[in-house]
Amino acid sequence: MKNKSYVMWNNKGGVGKSTITFHIASVYAEKNLDRDVVVVDMCPQANSSSMLMGGGKQSEAKLQELITKDEPQSIVGYITEATLSGDADILKYTTKLIDINTNLTDNLYLISGDGNLELIAPLLSERAEATPLSAADKPWVKIHSIIKNMTKKRINPERPCTYFIDTNPSFAIYTQLAIVGGEKLLVPINADDSSIFAITGLFNLIWGTSVVHPVYGKYTFAAKAKFHELQLPKISYLLGNRFTQKKGAAHAFKALSNEALLKMYSEFENNPDKFENTTEDIKSITEFEKAYSIELRDFNSAGVVAANQGLPLSKMDKHSYVVYGEKIQVAKDQRDLCKSAIENLVDNL
Repeated sequence: MKNKSYVMWNNKGGVGKSTITFHIASVYAEKNLDRDVVVVDMCPQANSSSMLMGGGKQSEAKLQELITKDEPQSIVGYITEATLSGDADILKYTTKLIDINTNLTDNLYLISGDGNLELIAPLLSERAEATPLSAADKPWVKIHSIIKNMTKKRINPERPCTYFIDTNPSFAIYTQLAIVGGEKLLVPINADDSSIFAITGLFNLIWGTSVVHPVYGKYTFAAKAKFHELQLPKISYLLGNRFTQKKGAAHAFKALSNEALLKMYSEFENNPDKFENTTEDIKSITEFEKAYSIELRDFNSAGVVAANQGLPLSKMDKHSYVVYGEKIQVAKDQRDLCKSAIENLVDNL
């Protein structure tokens, strides 16, 4: 079996990238015990790392321990070694999560996020723009392929890996590395106007505008990726997030959600090569929605508990939990609906 890699990105903040990454990775690991599952946290805020390591003060302490080592056991450590030496040993920077969070399965691993991603960004940019030493030397490709090369590696030689790459909404160079690292792109999206505009931004940033700007066009990531024939991810699913516990989306959001879907369908009609291949012959927005859109429900209190205690939905079997001294109620039907939505997504990956 081959390795797989998924990158979670939208250039809009607050769409649930880290929360969804936590839930997808934990459920995927439960359902695929024959694979090792690696979460690569490419966000300086390290929110998915915090959740995976148990949430709360426990995860904060562990994260500080990892990132303050002389050689950080984090994504910064890995990228730094790969940048300076040409490659890096993935095992040096990987954390087996069950050793920290016993709610998780023993095939789930983490390369933790690190706030110092912002600090190494200038180094990455400088190395990427270095003058080639020969016709075969491609510094820009070398730097931008660091995470892609990582996702070809295995934790255990006999077991394939599935990588889930969490990201920051910015299009900083470390986000570019993350996007290149994924074979497939998962796009979480809220049902609001800003998410509709974000879809245009997503396509422009990754694949470029239809008309190249005469001044800065040749300097963009999209232009350089095209010049170097760098393989970019295909859109796998549009994840409708922030839904209510009632059937479908809230009425106040539904029309906007449809507008976002219409915008994405328009991009599909114009650029079908940007999307993962499907066996279906898609000729309508209804067929497109069925093939590429998955609705996720609002996690509400279940999400609060999961984030604070690093608790997957499958292990959330109590009616209430104490979070920062306050009792949080988690309704069973709410939890089950959220769990079903995540499992449906995982089953389609």
